[in-house]
Amino acid sequence: MGEFALGLAHIASLDTMLSILIGTVLGVLVGVMPGLGSVIGITMVLPFTLAMGQMPALAMMLGVYCGSVYGGSISAIVINTPGTPQAAATALDGFPMAQRGEADLAIGWATAASLVGGLFSVIVLMLAAPQLAAFALNFTAIETFALGCFALICIAGVSQGSMLKGLLAGALGLFIASVGLDHVTGDMRFTFGNWQMAAGIGLIPAVVGLFALSEVFIRASEYGRPKPQVVHRVGFRLPPLRDWRPRLGLLLKSCAIGSFVGALPGTGAATSSFISYAEARRSSPRRDNLGKGEPDGIVAAESANNAVTGSAMVPTLALGIPGDPVTAVMLGTLIIHGVTPGPRLFIETIDIVYAVLLILVLVNLLMFAVGALGAQLFTRVLRVPEPLLLTMVTIIALVGAYGVRGNALDLLIALGAGVLGFVLRKGGFPLAPLVIGMVLSQMIENALRQGLLLTRGNFWAFFERPIALTLFVITFLLLVWPLAAWALRRWQGRAGTGAAE
Repeated sequence: MGEFALGLAHIASLDTMLSILIGTVLGVLVGVMPGLGSVIGITMVLPFTLAMGQMPALAMMLGVYCGSVYGGSISAIVINTPGTPQAAATALDGFPMAQRGEADLAIGWATAASLVGGLFSVIVLMLAAPQLAAFALNFTAIETFALGCFALICIAGVSQGSMLKGLLAGALGLFIASVGLDHVTGDMRFTFGNWQMAAGIGLIPAVVGLFALSEVFIRASEYGRPKPQVVHRVGFRLPPLRDWRPRLGLLLKSCAIGSFVGALPGTGAATSSFISYAEARRSSPRRDNLGKGEPDGIVAAESANNAVTGSAMVPTLALGIPGDPVTAVMLGTLIIHGVTPGPRLFIETIDIVYAVLLILVLVNLLMFAVGALGAQLFTRVLRVPEPLLLTMVTIIALVGAYGVRGNALDLLIALGAGVLGFVLRKGGFPLAPLVIGMVLSQMIENALRQGLLLTRGNFWAFFERPIALTLFVITFLLLVWPLAAWALRRWQGRAGTGAAE
């Protein structure tokens, strides 16, 4: 209990409490505005957290993360435009409820389901992360390298529809992270004689450009297209208890789905919400009404996507592997603030883990209050002129990118990353694997070099260790499975054609 009391003491300060409040409100606000999303919200506040203490910075990031996941449901319900990808499934039943004059009730369903899902995920984090960390204590540099390869392939493979594009984006992230000074030999890599590049490509300017500025460029290129009309009469109304009783099983099942999917590296809340919605369509007694304004759809989607917020921190804290794109960005912030995710975190600094758990509980409770009191106010943000909104995002992003190191080169890096992100998104390439490649690059490279030192340069000895071999096999299967499935479909198609002839 001494560590728990210390974790409580970490957050029992005015600046941490203010960070929780500001982060949650800002997160909901970012989630409400279509097109911004959790990653952009995190990248906008990330540079400013560098001037904060350790706990206020973590509180701010977690507040923005959880608040933005919930906030996307408001615009999904009111204007049928999800503020975040995680809320896409919510619009399927939320907007039909708004069309028949029940927007306040739909927001009530979404807010309550989000609270339950968020708190459920905290319990999962509390129970699962220490067990996973205890298992990971058996890891040496060889197992760490195998785990890094597994995480990289897994994240790239499930990021979006094309595994090849995900792998290419991840490889690009690895390359970008290799620019600068080699920490082992001291050699300069890919700097082209520019001494300012010795420090490498900063993660924060790159992420700010890839997500925030690329979104500005995307929105600017689509400016002028017709937008859906806002349903102006919006409020907040909690459903009566009698309407919750027949949906308790669905609620708990959706929380479990979200927690499980969130703990898998690289999946994220959008995936969990659609899986949960599909399960509701399969098993709900009211499945015939889904898509027509049935609360079951809102409960399934919102409880699942908010259950991801805590469970996605399981691999992040226990193994140092990002659970989704948002935690990939947060991972870099944790390291900057002196928190090294991994098995040792639960032994040497368990008080920080308890502090994170308590922050998540407070953020979810505050998120419920903010949604209940501010639903009408937040919908007014949807009427902000888009040019003004994009200008504000650009200014905040560039100021944040420059403020990290005070280096003018970071402005160019952010702008270049914005152009790169714009081109990649237009080409259908996912950005999350690129960022995760940058985050994992140093861990993978250092673990490989240390492993080669342990085996005296014999890479084949890596495959003699059972845990590493298992991870390598899983990685290989994930890599070749789409190719094998494609070949099998072609063979079946030819066999069917031959039989018909």
